[in-house]
Amino acid sequence: MRALRRRLDVKPPAVAWASGRVSAVKLLLTSSGISNVSIRDALVGLLGKPLSESRALVVPTAIYPFSVGPQMAGRLIRGEVTTPLTDLGWASVGVLELTALPSIKQEVWASTVRAADALLFWGGDPLYLSHWMRESGLADLLPSLDDTVYVGTSAGAMVAASVFGETYTEPRAGSGCPLTSKGMVFTTPQGDVSRTFVTAEGTGLVDFAVIPHLDNEDHPDASLANAERWAAKLPVPTYAIDDETALSVTDGVVEVVSEGQWELFAPR
Repeated sequence: MRALRRRLDVKPPAVAWASGRVSAVKLLLTSSGISNVSIRDALVGLLGKPLSESRALVVPTAIYPFSVGPQMAGRLIRGEVTTPLTDLGWASVGVLELTALPSIKQEVWASTVRAADALLFWGGDPLYLSHWMRESGLADLLPSLDDTVYVGTSAGAMVAASVFGETYTEPRAGSGCPLTSKGMVFTTPQGDVSRTFVTAEGTGLVDFAVIPHLDNEDHPDASLANAERWAAKLPVPTYAIDDETALSVTDGVVEVVSEGQWELFAPR
């Protein structure tokens, strides 16, 4: 396992859409869930107690803008996906659906959130997830949850940033307004591919961005060379992490927990 510790003392430029806010919340930001023993051990360390004594709420919201979203959300809740989150032996697992929260009095759902030991944010469309985190009021509540571990997978990890980038192969189908949007061409082993690259506002829990699925063959626009181009569009330090890597954040210190590959790009 490789580990790197970094104090969050690199602040983004003073622009309106990059808050630079760093929360006291403990975070575990992953590309593919709790995918190996090192990442699982890091999660237990953040919780401060065994998984069997910890209560979790899973947030499937990001997956809904895709045609297979409802089926994938069901598989996630049943623990049938390849990104381990709900099937880790938690004491209990509940579902927190962000799109429902605006129709419920906050004091009802906020007490449930505060009682959870971990919030499990799954992957999907990060713009859609970021939109509903703000619309639901959860983004405003998160910085006060210093006894809760934020566990982000893929899109769930990306939205923890003050500003993040994402690529899309097709027109977006969900809510959420990007800050910028432009076409980009990425070189892959199968030839050049065209993507729409967007930047968007996240929750501002950390002052760096995350590019998940580094060198994953299913994500050719996230090869190391392409991730460097992607990171160059962002005004904050950017970690590119593969599916065997996670970022553990406590008290403003980042620790890279990895049985795979990762890279840190400085802002240009």
